[in-house]
Amino acid sequence: MPLPSLLAVYAHPDDESLWSGGVLAQHAAAGARTAVVTTTWGADSPRAAELAGALEILGAGQPRMLGYADARAPESAPGRMRLCDAPLDQTVRDLVAHLREFRPEIVVTHDAYGGLTGHPDHLHTHRITALAVHAAGLELLYPGTGAPWSPSALYLATHPHTAARQLSMHVTTPGRSIHSVPDEHITAILDVSPWLEQKTAAILAHRTEVERGAVPGLLANLPPATRQHLLTTEYYTRYNHTPTTTPQTTLTR
Repeated sequence: MPLPSLLAVYAHPDDESLWSGGVLAQHAAAGARTAVVTTTWGADSPRAAELAGALEILGAGQPRMLGYADARAPESAPGRMRLCDAPLDQTVRDLVAHLREFRPEIVVTHDAYGGLTGHPDHLHTHRITALAVHAAGLELLYPGTGAPWSPSALYLATHPHTAARQLSMHVTTPGRSIHSVPDEHITAILDVSPWLEQKTAAILAHRTEVERGAVPGLLANLPPATRQHLLTTEYYTRYNHTPTTTPQTTLTR
């Protein structure tokens, strides 16, 4: 069965590679259409250029950037309001336009915690995406943004408690709280080892984050075997889906 088209919606340049780089590369390799919407940072910023390089590695097309400012980096989009401060209706409309234009079967985004660290942009991107996926299929909402389109499923990139404890030892500072979900809430566990080389290269393409010692930089400095162990599995929860004890090995419609 061919893999479905996939749109990833993440807050910052590098989130797409860190948390869904494997599934993006997997779908692209199978001939499925893939793309990424990034809610913060300007299209003329250095990080946008790095994003373009990462997406090329993953086969995910050109960057699609909403262009709002990062909550913690006003220089990310000079003259634009922070994503968290923008009117919710405006940001949802922005994303609905991309959903209706690209028409993905599957959408992936941050979980309700905003991932391990709970960054406010991650949290808000989750909210925007959940609303936009629903709104995109309603013909009377957001006229002028294209014909209605309803994705078949929305998946949230997340970490089960067991995996999060190990990952946090390498990518978070000691004593910092981490956010994960009970293992039984995971509905898709993907072994992305066949695409690990692409995923790793895409992460390292975000040179700004590598150089400043953010998560890509922390991963870059790990022994290769440790890095491989941490990056070969991706975890997802299907939105509004009843938890199951038999996780999937791919993202399905």
